[in-house]
Amino acid sequence: MGRLAIVGAGGHGREVLDVVEALNQVTPTHEVVGLVADHADRDLLARRGATHLGTVDDLVAGRIDDVDAEVALVLAIGDPVARRDLERRLGAQGHTWAPALVHPMASVGADVELGAGTVVAAGARITTNVRAGRHVQVNVNAVISHDCRLGDHATLSPGVLVNGAATIGEGVLLGTGAIVTPGHTVGDAAVVGAGAVVVTDVPAGVTAMGVPARWAT
Repeated sequence: MGRLAIVGAGGHGREVLDVVEALNQVTPTHEVVGLVADHADRDLLARRGATHLGTVDDLVAGRIDDVDAEVALVLAIGDPVARRDLERRLGAQGHTWAPALVHPMASVGADVELGAGTVVAAGARITTNVRAGRHVQVNVNAVISHDCRLGDHATLSPGVLVNGAATIGEGVLLGTGAIVTPGHTVGDAAVVGAGAVVVTDVPAGVTAMGVPARWAT
């Protein structure tokens, strides 16, 4: 089995641990050596039989003996900006990334490409001709329909619906239950609030909210 460390030990980190454990129940693939985080609830981790290995600074400085060049990392951080920054910081130290992790209770159709470090949670649905970049987070019950494109570090919160031929830029955050209607683009680093419905292209860097989604100009 390949050795794996999860960077992030909050709720999202434990959800990523769920994904890995579910995969291992089907086919033993990943040995989780532990979780890396600046702050960790050790009691919650202990209940999962998981180990807090140290902080991100410890990892960057090479002070975590259990994480060597043979241990792949997965970034279990919900915030896309923080995830992007961690990729740059850890990548500069020569760390490598886990392959895409797809929960066995998710569905992924034909002609789909998922970048390194991408995580697809239970109940998520990805249909066909979808391309997702590196370190994308597709949370529980999110749906990505045909012919969509997702940039690096995009985050789809639980229950998001991305309709066909939509484009989600790099570092986009789609809040819980947000909907992107067919063919529309959400620009890089934009935030779409929970429950918002995107019916026209959203510019880069804005926060869009409401039904239909609107933003300050």
